[in-house]
Amino acid sequence: QVQLVESGGGLVQPGGSLRLSCASSGSIFSISMGWWRQAPGKEREWVATITSVGISSYADSAKGRFTISRDNAKSTLYLQMNSLKPEDTATYYCRMIYPSYWGQGTQVTVSS
Repeated sequence: QVQLVESGGGLVQPGGSLRLSCASSGSIFSISMGWWRQAPGKEREWVATITSVGISSYADSAKGRFTISRDNAKSTLYLQMNSLKPEDTATYYCRMIYPSYWGQGTQVTVSS
């Protein structure tokens, strides 16, 4: 059983930045990882993924503003979020793709 623990969420003004972290209790080496988010009243949506060799992909809403990265030595996944918008407000979830594990989420609120 792997535990994923997200951190780094919070309240930020529009245009601001946050860096989310996801610490895994197990090794993430050779495993694709990703971030998803869920806004109130909406379905969970994919944000970004990164393969075991560092190839990243992004949802259109995240392209050019978010950067996913990983530190295999620390078993940690990151999401750098810049130029945040109110519509980025959501609970952000870390996911180990296969085997599939989810974190509990961290709240991001973008508001003035």
